Amino acid sequence: MRRLALAAALAAGLVTSAHAVEGMWQPAQLPKIANTLKQHGLKLDPKTLTDLTAYPMGAIVSLGGCTASFVSPDGLVVTNHHCGYGALQYNSTPQKNLIEEGFLAKTPAEELPGSPDMRVFVTEEIRDVTKEVTARLTADMDPLARYKAIDLAKKELVKGCETDGYRCDVYTFHGGFSYQLIKQMEIKDVRLVYAPPESIGKFGGDVDNWMWPRHTGDFSYLRAYVSKDGKSATYSKDNVPYHPKHVIKVNPQGVEEGDYVMVVGYPGRTNRYRLADEAKAAIDWQYPTQIKIYQDTLDIIAANGKTNPDVTVKYASMVAGLNNYLKNFGGQLEGLRRADAVAVKEKQEADLNAWLQKQGGAENQALIADIAQLKAKLASYQSTRERDLDLSLLSRSSLFSSGVRLARLANERAKPDMERETGYQQRDEVRIEGALKQMERRYDAKTDQQLMTYALARYVKLPADQRLPALDAWLAGANTDAAIAQKVSALYAGSKLGNTEDRMKFFKADAKTIAASNDSMLKLATAVLPQLKKIEDEQDARDGELAKLRPRYMQAIIAWKESQNLPVYPDANSSLRVTFGNVQGVSPRDGVSYAPFTTAEGIVQKDTGVVPFNAPKAETDAIRAKAYDGYASKKLGTLPVDFLADLDITGGNSGSPSLDAEGRLVGLAFDGNWESVSGDWLFNPKLNRSIQVDVRYMLWVMHHLDHADNLLKEMGVPAK
Repeated sequence: MRRLALAAALAAGLVTSAHAVEGMWQPAQLPKIANTLKQHGLKLDPKTLTDLTAYPMGAIVSLGGCTASFVSPDGLVVTNHHCGYGALQYNSTPQKNLIEEGFLAKTPAEELPGSPDMRVFVTEEIRDVTKEVTARLTADMDPLARYKAIDLAKKELVKGCETDGYRCDVYTFHGGFSYQLIKQMEIKDVRLVYAPPESIGKFGGDVDNWMWPRHTGDFSYLRAYVSKDGKSATYSKDNVPYHPKHVIKVNPQGVEEGDYVMVVGYPGRTNRYRLADEAKAAIDWQYPTQIKIYQDTLDIIAANGKTNPDVTVKYASMVAGLNNYLKNFGGQLEGLRRADAVAVKEKQEADLNAWLQKQGGAENQALIADIAQLKAKLASYQSTRERDLDLSLLSRSSLFSSGVRLARLANERAKPDMERETGYQQRDEVRIEGALKQMERRYDAKTDQQLMTYALARYVKLPADQRLPALDAWLAGANTDAAIAQKVSALYAGSKLGNTEDRMKFFKADAKTIAASNDSMLKLATAVLPQLKKIEDEQDARDGELAKLRPRYMQAIIAWKESQNLPVYPDANSSLRVTFGNVQGVSPRDGVSYAPFTTAEGIVQKDTGVVPFNAPKAETDAIRAKAYDGYASKKLGTLPVDFLADLDITGGNSGSPSLDAEGRLVGLAFDGNWESVSGDWLFNPKLNRSIQVDVRYMLWVMHHLDHADNLLKEMGVPAK
């Protein structure tokens, strides 16, 4: 079980043919499971899916939190409605609320700029760089030195990779067992083209979220723009549409029950290889605590929205995200408890330990010892989890986080670029600038003050040895909600960072200018920054410890799974993945069986005329008249809306194209069923299902309801 042998096997795509649909596979692994892909119905050569510059992979893009795909030669991008929500919110006012009304640009001149931080990332290369990173490490390194060595190696690899218009990042796989350099074209000018009204794009709202049956038209369109010479550039009226090398072909016939389907996208994070103690901490503390905080935050925003409609618009994107996480965490808790996840993982760990003991040898004994040390370290980290959470909550205050970001950036600029902290290098400044600019569309002073007060009310309950002296000095003994609110009110009154022009004046400022400022928020940020940096160093040292121990655990896991002929794929980490399966329903519990498709008639059945079940009258009238314009399924005899498939997806896959056996667009992944939520920890092929909006419903809404025939023509969809 030598590390080098395992590393070589992993780089070659260590997988087996005996597995179900479980797995978020890296493209390079697919030829190893070619037989299984074919058995499920794939007609493409699996090898074509390893070429990121060929069809269809070359058309799949990341939005930095969601997935999308090019569907026209002129840079038209299709994704979920909730992934384009930020662009809708950014361009909305209480007087003209595009979230509610929807939006359609009939011509390029009518397209609206997305928020300054919107991006389209086109992945062009993935390269294993494990040797380049681990060559810097020695067995006797202290944890912080190990972290810094890994961090420097990543920075140097990135520097050697990035050229004008490209962004490179080193991704960590299997907890540090391997590292891969990913090169992406970064398109900075992204514009809003089309989104149906919220009554279609979010039909069912948070009531139906994570539920089946579902009738949501979760889709929207953006467009990528570049400079006239084809290079990445920030928004300019002179920019032109980006011309991708490949675009996804649309299959207007869609898919039927049993058909092959695959999703290609950028899943965010899974915890399949986490330890039992980590699952227990999630059940006992993490999810319950986050649920309470998210609900409190939503209550603050809702209360202010009742008296100020501007708040409802400005915080719409945040509210949508918080509601999504709120329900997700509830599902995680229910699913993990139902599956008795802690006991399952404890048994897995016991079986792994027994297997290692059986193998014998000094190396296996060392692995057992390292796994025990990993468990002990993870337990010790829990002592500061409340502090870490409370300090992160402070960053939910836009004014405080802007002050800290400006002060931190000024300090980092004084260093050589390679010595600057990750996230504050020259390459990151355009992102920081975009975030500072877009704040004006997502900031309300009263609401922001209340969010900061809420965070501080939690903070003052921490043990004295976990608090920040500079923050305590500013609080000056304030420890009640009223006293804290008074301090915060005075803080905001003495700051001009809420004004975009004043805020941007400090973007290019040096540390001396920041320190000399009389702005109250910058003064507080400057005072607390050294103490925040000290905590960050402690966290970096923890990461250094885990970067030594976690790969050892994964080394054992990989070898053990290989011995059982079980699939080995990395946990999701926002890198490009492929998951596959078939269109099929689900039986979540005794006596309950769900069909794989919902139909337009279900919209009428759910419609109440009240949000979130307020379908447009034009839609319900058309459904009653069965005016489906040829988009109905011949097999179903009606218009399908959403469909289920046994695909292994998670957050980040939102907007991912659902492709048929020939790689054509048949829908967009946008959710999972309630029983699949805990699949981030434990995948159950009998229960886990992904939910896709059906391409036939998308095309019908575009043609019949919103008259977006200009876009259908652009995508090459035959006229009706």
